[in-house]
Order: sequence, then C-alpha cells, then structure tokens
Amino acid sequence: MSMAMYELGKDRQMSEVNEVVLCAANSYERNYYLNPEFGKLPDAVKDELKALSALFAEQVGGIFEILFDEEGEMMMRTDHEPGDFGFDEIGAGLLINKVRREHAQLFEELSLFYRVVFLGEKLDLDTEK
Repeated sequence: MSMAMYELGKDRQMSEVNEVVLCAANSYERNYYLNPEFGKLPDAVKDELKALSALFAEQVGGIFEILFDEEGEMMMRTDHEPGDFGFDEIGAGLLINKVRREHAQLFEELSLFYRVVFLGEKLDLDTEK
C-alpha cells in the first residue's frame, strides 16, 4: 500500500506501517483527510465518513482516525497533542463505542470491501452450506 503512512499535521506520523488509514479528522488544524486510494467509494459513503469524523473531532477534540489493520479489521483511534487539557479521553472512548454501534453495518461493509479489494481475499457468495 502506498498510503500505509500519511502525515496529518506538522511532522506527525499518525499510523503504523502495517495499518492503512481510511480517513481522519484533526480538530487542531480543522482539516479532514480521505486516503485517495479509497476515492472510488460511493459519494454517500465518503460523505458519511467525513461527517462522522468531523463531528467526532469537534465533540472530543484531538485527532480521530478510522483505519484498517493488516488483517483488514477496521479500527478507530484518537490522539491528542501533549498539553491539550481540553481533550476528553473518557468522552472519546464512550463516543467510539457509540459510533461502533450506530455505524456497525457501514464498518462491516467497509471492512469487507478492504479485504476483497486491497488484500485480495475471495468473496464467498455460496449461501448454501
């Protein structure tokens, strides 16, 4: 993956080499990032990811990421700058759980998309087992 790492702010590497960032929002610089490798996602999905990420970063502060691990599992992660006493770490954890529940189907579909398109997994369409 050419976008396994990206830069979201001043000299700040936000992801590990074995992770691929789908999108991120930065409340400090008020910006949003969508990995260009996911540009072919439907506009409605991209819009939902942008709204979700921006709202999350606005509510708890800091930086919010949605990413995939090396096995294609979707994760959400928050981070904040040292000395940011306005960052709500407890609120971030609670909000991540709420977002997981409310957007479970979207995340499941995105994870499947990632595993098939990026990792080359075969899609099993055999429903009679």
